Amino acid sequence: MNALKIVGVILIVAGVIGLATGGFSYTKETHKADIGPIHIGVAETKDVNVPLWAGLGAIVAGIVLLVLPRK
Repeated sequence: MNALKIVGVILIVAGVIGLATGGFSYTKETHKADIGPIHIGVAETKDVNVPLWAGLGAIVAGIVLLVLPRK
């Protein structure tokens, strides 16, 4: 397999995962105050939504790369 075909498969898989899950979340820890030896921190959960058009676009781009004839 050449590099374009591998990228095409990766785009298709990423697009399907993006459509299936709709997004992902991560936790970000921030330090709010340092008072002497006491450190006060806050853990915030951030949500990132993957738009429908981005998932479909990745799938279409992956299919194009797989079908594209090699010159």
